Amino acid sequence: MDRLDAMQAFVTVADLKGFAPAARKLGLSPSGVTRLIAGLENHLSTRLLQRTTRSVTLTDAGARYLERARRILADVEEAEIAAESERARPSGRLVISAPVGFGRLHVSPVLTAYLKRYREVSAELRLEDRMINLVEEGIDLAVRIGHLADSSLVARHVGEMRRITVASPGYLRARGEPKRPQDIAAHDTIQFGGAAGSDEWRFVEGGNEVRLDHSPRLSTNSADAAIRYAEAGGGLTRVLAYQAAEAIKRGRLKAVLTKFEQPALPIHMIYPTSRLLSAKVRTFIDLVVEISDWHFG
Repeated sequence: MDRLDAMQAFVTVADLKGFAPAARKLGLSPSGVTRLIAGLENHLSTRLLQRTTRSVTLTDAGARYLERARRILADVEEAEIAAESERARPSGRLVISAPVGFGRLHVSPVLTAYLKRYREVSAELRLEDRMINLVEEGIDLAVRIGHLADSSLVARHVGEMRRITVASPGYLRARGEPKRPQDIAAHDTIQFGGAAGSDEWRFVEGGNEVRLDHSPRLSTNSADAAIRYAEAGGGLTRVLAYQAAEAIKRGRLKAVLTKFEQPALPIHMIYPTSRLLSAKVRTFIDLVVEISDWHFG
């Protein structure tokens, strides 16, 4: 027995003074209403209604219970209206997580536009290059670059990102431009990545993956440091396309080996559940799609 359904059936029978009219109003059969009332009375171990062939009346216990039942049902309705209102109009606090560089360059501008559009929302933007647990850390929405592990999270695909190889035009004039992945053996390299010892670079040639080890002159977990050294003529480096986009646009770096790059990595917005998705999360994702182009490389 659903106690709220049974309570609603009881209140309706009491108001309409009969099982048949209550059944019509609730869209149930008279026997269905009878079962709900009987189940409620069994649960409470007391009789709420006196039934005769001609009328239905409240017992003393039923009259007292009716007042409380009305109050409970009104509170439930009020809570539902409030929840539906929040889903329809963005409000409250929105917590977003994103990788440091991507968040600074691409998520922050969207959030600025979002807060201007939705005045009833306050926000927190957490930029960090680590895998976080959204539920444990109270995150409403996170940006993830790369393939997602199986989980209970819901993902919305919003773009793609390639890893690219770049060097300064001056370096390439002096040392020559690599034509095939194997040519990097004759070049100075800069390793960017968070994992120590992972100096392997991967390409695709003739449909097959090519893995190449190299001995970098500089290793760093900072994309900015790798790019600055590459701009200064330090050699080839591999970074995500958005990280080098400005330097390429300004002519400080040039992409090489582009036809040998691996397939693009997906960019997702992830959140804990799609059920009863809040308006603040839904409208932020919609704004990303509306004003941003997160298809890189």
